[in-house]
Amino acid sequence: MDASIIIPVKNGGEVFVNVLDRIQAQKTTYEYELICVDSGSTDNSVEVAKQHGAKVYEILPEEFGHGKTRNYGASLGSGEFIIFLTQDATPVDEHWLESFLDAMKLDDRIAGGFGKHLPYPDCNPADRQMLYNHFARYGEENFIHELTEEKREQYFNDDSYRQYLSFFSDNCSCLRRSVWEKIPYDDTDFSEDQIWARKILEAGYKKVYVPKACVYHSHNYPLFTYKKRYYDEFKAIYRVQNVNFCPNLLTFIRRVLGDTKYQCGYVKHCEDYSGTEKIKWYFYCLVRNMLRYSSAHQAVKYFSLNDEQKKKMDERYSQQLEQIKG
Repeated sequence: MDASIIIPVKNGGEVFVNVLDRIQAQKTTYEYELICVDSGSTDNSVEVAKQHGAKVYEILPEEFGHGKTRNYGASLGSGEFIIFLTQDATPVDEHWLESFLDAMKLDDRIAGGFGKHLPYPDCNPADRQMLYNHFARYGEENFIHELTEEKREQYFNDDSYRQYLSFFSDNCSCLRRSVWEKIPYDDTDFSEDQIWARKILEAGYKKVYVPKACVYHSHNYPLFTYKKRYYDEFKAIYRVQNVNFCPNLLTFIRRVLGDTKYQCGYVKHCEDYSGTEKIKWYFYCLVRNMLRYSSAHQAVKYFSLNDEQKKKMDERYSQQLEQIKG
């Protein structure tokens, strides 16, 4: 078996159907299997997955964990390569799988690969700009990343460079099984992919960016739910990279105003928005950045608390904990 495609699922909805349809439509010479791990869906996700030929394994909602659930799914397969997708990441074309595995075979030292993300057509402008700019940094061709001796000093001393080199995303990723068996994912509530990428790079392996293994993936969450999402994100960033994005009020103001100015410049030149719509998005960007960096400050504060205080903070702010509890 060449590849095991693993998808954690919970109430996947219509977009999950589209993801499965696109997987079935793949034109590839590789043999693959599809495995879904469902953590308590109350819609028809289990039935839909089975109808698309997936092997479905069910776990309790409270048993879900980003690292351990993916490890569990991977352990159920036999593919030489393990491909992780989220239930809302839709392959852009029928060559997604072929492109991924071809790239992984370029070098035996490649432990993992990640694909390009494109925003869905209805994506809000803040996320649309972020996705375009983020993946543009990695180029338009397959690119292999390695932590060479010449890069080590910059990697360990430059936070932004370390984040760039070790970026990895399980929304659309591929792991070499022989490496995953030696270095599985950590049992963590967030950023299991980033932690794993750092581990394999620092262990001497390589990773590859595969722009043609491309998926549509973006979210339009209600504005004020971003506070909880950012809390989880920045808590993970601090745990993995030891980076504090918002240590004081002055930094908060600078980051909010700087990011808002940058995003509003993008909105200003969007021809598909009317003048009234642009004003709405200007306000959206300002509020969202305020939520973003207030959460960044709270996330770092978490690590100075005792266990009981940490529990209370997670119960109040963590979107991941909220989703697990249903």
